[in-house]
Amino acid sequence: MALSADDKKHIKSFWQPAAAHSEKLGPEALHRLFISSPQTKTYFPKFDFHKDSPHIRAHGKKVFDALTEAANHLDNIPGCLSKLSDLHAYDLRVDPGNFALLTHHLLVVFAIHFPEKFDTLTHQALDKFLVAVSGVLTSKYR
Repeated sequence: MALSADDKKHIKSFWQPAAAHSEKLGPEALHRLFISSPQTKTYFPKFDFHKDSPHIRAHGKKVFDALTEAANHLDNIPGCLSKLSDLHAYDLRVDPGNFALLTHHLLVVFAIHFPEKFDTLTHQALDKFLVAVSGVLTSKYR
């Protein structure tokens, strides 16, 4: 699903203020994922899963920073995330369904923290963006 020029406008407008809060938003979405879908924890055997643990904070920020990089390269998300796609497909072998689960939690966190910016068109654009990112991250699975 290609992002339209209008989608890109909404994503960029939303992402700039959101990226300033990567240390909060990424960990919160990740923590929500682990709580609601405990099977996702299997990929992190040494993690402390408490809400503000150093593991959750560090990995959540890493996830959000990768999304920020993709949001900065909306015309080339596959090229931007190629190494990350390789890592998840070949080395980590993460269940591809986990990306859709995380997408849901990211949208929830966005709606909670940015209700005034999270209108219908922005929600739709961000959903399309996150689906595109998930598609890239699962594109190299066999």
